[in-house]
Amino acid sequence: MAILVQNIPVPLGEDPTTACQKALRRLGLRPAQLAESHLAKVSLDARRRDRVRYVCSAELALRDPALEERLAAREQGVRLVRETPPAFAPAGAPLAHRPVVVGLGPAGMFCALALARQGYRPLVLERGAPVERRVAAVERFWRTGELDPACNVQFGEGGAGTFSDGKLTTRIGDERCGWVLRQLAAFGAPEEILHRAKPHIGTDRLRQVVRNVRGEILRLGGEIRFDTRLEEIEIAGGRVVSCTAGGEKIPCSRLVLAVGHSARDTFALLFDKGLPVAPKPFSVGVRVEHLQGDIDRGLYGDLAGDPHLPVGEYQLSRRVDGQGVYTFCMCPGGTVVPAASEEGGVVVNGMSEYARSGPNANSALVAGVDSRDFGQDPRAGIAFQRQLERAAFALGGGGYRAPCQSADAFLAGRPGANFGRVVPSYALGVAPADFSRLFPPRVYGMLQLGLRDFGRKLPGFDAADTLLTGVETRTSSPVRVLRGEDLCSPAAFGLYPCGEGAGYAGGIVSAAVDGVRVAQAIMGSGSPAR
Repeated sequence: MAILVQNIPVPLGEDPTTACQKALRRLGLRPAQLAESHLAKVSLDARRRDRVRYVCSAELALRDPALEERLAAREQGVRLVRETPPAFAPAGAPLAHRPVVVGLGPAGMFCALALARQGYRPLVLERGAPVERRVAAVERFWRTGELDPACNVQFGEGGAGTFSDGKLTTRIGDERCGWVLRQLAAFGAPEEILHRAKPHIGTDRLRQVVRNVRGEILRLGGEIRFDTRLEEIEIAGGRVVSCTAGGEKIPCSRLVLAVGHSARDTFALLFDKGLPVAPKPFSVGVRVEHLQGDIDRGLYGDLAGDPHLPVGEYQLSRRVDGQGVYTFCMCPGGTVVPAASEEGGVVVNGMSEYARSGPNANSALVAGVDSRDFGQDPRAGIAFQRQLERAAFALGGGGYRAPCQSADAFLAGRPGANFGRVVPSYALGVAPADFSRLFPPRVYGMLQLGLRDFGRKLPGFDAADTLLTGVETRTSSPVRVLRGEDLCSPAAFGLYPCGEGAGYAGGIVSAAVDGVRVAQAIMGSGSPAR
């Protein structure tokens, strides 16, 4: 047990770890009463530019547990902390076969890791390549426009998050979040993710973490088959009995579908099997790109450039009559990347390395869409995405060039791009375009409204030479693969829809947490196969 001491101000330029000593002084404690301490959280308070500071929380383990309870009861901003790691307790009769996990993104990876640690020796099927070959395939696409539909920004070891900023923020409030962060740190993520208010790994560091997790799964007896796509699921008597992948029929009674939000062929398989799948709202839009220095000045004013300040990042939103427009997946010092997974379609995403040292900043600028925009059929959202991606390919002129429009033209409703200070970072080139020809009028209007509104909230956001590059369609899954309280499909016991692709997560940490939840459900349904 320990106590968490919150709202400890630390001046900008001072080491935030001094919050532990400040917490002791605040509570009138002596160093001898302390068994252990560490920085629990650091956030930057830049609301007043004449008093920019860190706001920290410190976790103190005292030698006297009774004193911890008294302090938590009487002191404002102090509460008890009890470490409650997830319970992994194999139960019931041994499973007939080892569990099969489809997909090695965060959900599948953490599901397989948790199962492997309890002796289940999971078999993991991943359509893409291991991260080393995957990086080579992606970089080849970015140089030449030669797309590998099985191995790209969307598919391969680590999932779509491997080519991102590696953000670890989440709003789900699940106790498993802390466990996931500790595992990531143990496998090579920066230790600061355990206390930063907005933690990130960066695409470069995340790749090493992915390799290390793979090694642990294999060391514990798991098996990973790369370049192996799920082709069939056999259900008999309301239960999963086998799956087919890579031309091989694999007996299984526990099948985890952690396929990611872009596995359209897998969704088609579920439709054909008659499994319950519902349409889900998602968002579409563009990547908006600025000079990072402009974002820093908009956030910090005259303090921009202070080496003690982090690279500026933002999150902006607006709702009008129940409709939303917002920024998403902001990549400080990053690049806009080609992220297609199907031939003849343009998709954009954003990516940053850990250092976030590039000249540009970018984020998704997206508007929410739902069945009002594309219909009630669960296939309709996928068709809507594909229609936008193919239209973007045509507007770009082919070769996976992306359509691009500058903010002044976009807001004025005229075609073209005013290429000024912001040099587009999209690797395959951009073509001046008119996004009114791409988006439905309601979506186009919401994006215009958002750009104007965010320019009022963050000076420079709507500057004339701000660039908009499209199209961003893979913000989240367009479907939800339904499951019951036991986390199984109601139509097939032993089939576990999991993670972001199934509609139960929205980022690296929440997807990993869902993978852990599914692993716990499998453990509760049977012990490891003999």
